[in-house]
Amino acid sequence: MNFRIEYKYFDQLSLIELYHIWDIRDEVFLEEQKCTEKETDFKDLQCYHLMIWDKEILVAYARLLAPGLSYPEASIGRIACRMTYRGQKIGKLLLKKSLEFSEELFGNIPIKISAQAHLEKFYGNFGFQKISDIYLESGIEHIKMLRNPA
Repeated sequence: MNFRIEYKYFDQLSLIELYHIWDIRDEVFLEEQKCTEKETDFKDLQCYHLMIWDKEILVAYARLLAPGLSYPEASIGRIACRMTYRGQKIGKLLLKKSLEFSEELFGNIPIKISAQAHLEKFYGNFGFQKISDIYLESGIEHIKMLRNPA
């Protein structure tokens, strides 16, 4: 498949792109994972939004957070891939591009994430290491993970 990959700061997003972002986040976090916490937050206004498109369908998404917004380190969050596109290595592409763009934007600095605990090995393959015990976030087991620069 020929995917279009781009990232934009919040105020560069079109209304159509913003609608697609809300849609994928609703589908993955609210409908599929039954998250109980509010999905939108005001951090979105200060983030870069990474989008992977298959023609006019937003198939994967992540937001890139500057140091100091969630943690002292840079961060990647709201990582989502539509169910119908899973199993095609899009998640790996999404994380690879998230890391590349984070380094481009913020420099070669540590990145901290709040990862769903069952994805520890997936993130570990990209250099993230578990740095916390399991905790609940929106009813789902999570762990903090840190990736130090190479």
